[in-house]
Amino acid sequence: MDTGQLTADERLVWEAYPLGRAVDFREGPERTVRAEVLRALLLEGPRQEGEVPVLRVAGARITGRLDLQYAEVDAAVHLWACVFDETPDLYGARLRQLNLGESVLPGFDATTLRVDGLLRMSGCRVRGPVRLAGARIAGAVLLDGAELGVVGAAGASEPILALHRATIEGDLGADAGFTAHGLVGIEGATVAGNISFDDAVLSNPGGTALHASTLSGGTNLRAQRLRAEGRVNLLGARIPGQVNFEDAHFSNPGGVALRASGVIAACLWMERAARVDGLVTLRGSQFELLHIAPETWPDHVRLDGLTYDRLGPNAPVERRLEVFERDTDGFVQHAYEQLTAAYRRVGDDAAARTVQLAKQRRHRAVLPPYARAWGYLQDVTVGYGFRPTRAAAWLLALVLVGTVTFALRQPPALKPDESPEFNALAYTLDLLLPIVDFGQERAYAAAGAYQWFGYALVALGWTLATTIAAGVTRAISRQ
Repeated sequence: MDTGQLTADERLVWEAYPLGRAVDFREGPERTVRAEVLRALLLEGPRQEGEVPVLRVAGARITGRLDLQYAEVDAAVHLWACVFDETPDLYGARLRQLNLGESVLPGFDATTLRVDGLLRMSGCRVRGPVRLAGARIAGAVLLDGAELGVVGAAGASEPILALHRATIEGDLGADAGFTAHGLVGIEGATVAGNISFDDAVLSNPGGTALHASTLSGGTNLRAQRLRAEGRVNLLGARIPGQVNFEDAHFSNPGGVALRASGVIAACLWMERAARVDGLVTLRGSQFELLHIAPETWPDHVRLDGLTYDRLGPNAPVERRLEVFERDTDGFVQHAYEQLTAAYRRVGDDAAARTVQLAKQRRHRAVLPPYARAWGYLQDVTVGYGFRPTRAAAWLLALVLVGTVTFALRQPPALKPDESPEFNALAYTLDLLLPIVDFGQERAYAAAGAYQWFGYALVALGWTLATTIAAGVTRAISRQ
């Protein structure tokens, strides 16, 4: 490039480039640098032998389009707090490092960009899409405090941040007040480090705020205090560490607020004022620890196929069972079996039996009338086998009533000369218990109303014995 055509501001940048000096235009009047000058400098500018050049410019207005399509730039580029008149085009480019922190851009087109180090866009204000699909970043991608899109522009079909199928060998930091007005797309991306949306605001009302299906993380996904307006989609994500939504707010009224189906992670954490307005689906997901306070669950959930080893925080089993009543799929047997297994794993057999009893009661509602009647009988008598003391109480009550009744009105002997002495307790047990025979029932026979009372004891005894056997069999089969 003919350096004789450079302006005074551009000459300062040109001369500082091979020395790696910073040119700071942030104080004083606005300074302007043409994008074509920066391109020429990066591709063919002067450099010190054996030194890696660094372009350091702060506070300049960049006029024209910075076109680095397919360019290979061996210099580090720092354009801090600059204002770009046009969207830079870095499609297919390869850079050593790129720092655009605090800059203002109409957009950023860097699909399939290769960066050998860090890509920093901290605090940037970008009115249009940031296109980084298929990019490969050897370091971290930092978007902390950046604002993408403009208020009221959400709802466009194109993502405001496109990182799908990107590979990031460091962290992805979109936290510390990162704000996106539109869809954030990181589906199919691979991030070797942490993924952070702490304190981020993702706004795409009525649409998808975060599309991160089949996302692959290297450590944790943190989104503490996240505010998401629109659907958050983590379908099929793989996170070896923790997925942390502590104090996060998800809002998508009338639709899916959080779709985390098929997720595999060590922990899902939602507590401390986390709030959901919309449906949460965790169908088919796998967690070692599911740490969700019962009050965090929304009015509508989908939990079929969800598996976990441990539960937190501590909460009464009845409050956890309330969540199953909100499942839009209706009665989901797997949800009860999974909760039972979790309680048994920590040795809480009483809670496990409570869950199984709740499952039988919920299942009863979908049975035909005759089966429901039998179910009510098993519930009242033995609690489907999970409340064995209830059967003892019923038996004791019937024995007491029968003994008092027949003690007050002794039935006549069938053969007075051969009959043993009457015993009201033994006579009652003979009637109640099918396998007990004290000889009283064969020797004495009640008449009239007492005969019908005796028949009732026999029928209740058989019914009680049958339900006890069915309940015990069911309980044993679940061990």
